[in-house]
Amino acid sequence: MSDQLDIAVLLPCYNEASTIGQVVRDFRAALPSAHIYVYDNNSIDGTALQAMLAGATVVRERRQGKGHVVRRMFADIDADIYIMADGDGTYSPADAEDLIRTLLTEQADMVVGTRRHIRVEAGRQGHAFGNRIFNRLYRSIFGADFSDIFSGYRAFSRRFVKSFPAVSNGFEIETEMSVHASRLKLPVNELELDYGRRPEGSHSKLSTFKDGAKILWMIAMLMKETRPFAFFGLISAAFLTASLIFMTPVLIEYFETGLVPRLPTWVFSMALILVAIMLLTAGLILDSVSRARTEQLRIHYMTIARQKPHGGKKSQASPVALPKRRGRKAAA
Repeated sequence: MSDQLDIAVLLPCYNEASTIGQVVRDFRAALPSAHIYVYDNNSIDGTALQAMLAGATVVRERRQGKGHVVRRMFADIDADIYIMADGDGTYSPADAEDLIRTLLTEQADMVVGTRRHIRVEAGRQGHAFGNRIFNRLYRSIFGADFSDIFSGYRAFSRRFVKSFPAVSNGFEIETEMSVHASRLKLPVNELELDYGRRPEGSHSKLSTFKDGAKILWMIAMLMKETRPFAFFGLISAAFLTASLIFMTPVLIEYFETGLVPRLPTWVFSMALILVAIMLLTAGLILDSVSRARTEQLRIHYMTIARQKPHGGKKSQASPVALPKRRGRKAAA
């Protein structure tokens, strides 16, 4: 497998100096022929140096946020198979071979390493509770393709990486990946893996409430883009319900007395109905637009080869490619 396929290991990092060196060495031992890239996101603790000493190719991404890093990695690296993991040592590099094997045998475009015993090993009950809530919300909106949408340990095909738009900026990037796969109905798979605690001196960069709010906002925006009829239909139903609440006592009084003493309330309820109708109409129109966009994305995905046109060459990151030196005779 290693002789025929070009494998790239992608490690987005921010202040992971205490763990990144060992993570790189473990991936090199697990996948000897893979090219390992560490994308340093403005670390101030020597992460880049530790990664270089361990033998990884290091690239710096100045814009802060995991989404910016993933977008840069997917644009820079050209390979047949991509393994993405975190640099904090919570995912075992020894499991990478199982992810790749599943990707190949199932002919999938993405394999997600779902985290076993996350409630026990994560160390923060707020994160575990948020994972359960968001996973249930995702399945109710986008389907039951995934049971752990926040896992950072994934294997991708070249077609997935080169067709993924990656518009997120932060930790919500994993949610966007899952929605992209569900939207295009890509072949995906899950593999349950052990999830370990962070070693001493390593701290999570995820804020339970701040990043949770960003993820919730991203889910809402992705629902608006991919399922606009359901999105605007729910808002339309809310306005219609409010209209009925204001309208009902006015109608009761009218049928009893034949008078409408609260005319402003009646006008307001009619305005709410008009807004509900406009929202429902917008949802219908945007649903057709979204369907056309999905078809275009699917066609683009189908034009991408599963493997690089020229197999056997090592994956290259354009920002770190160096020009070849000329000999003295050639220079003369």
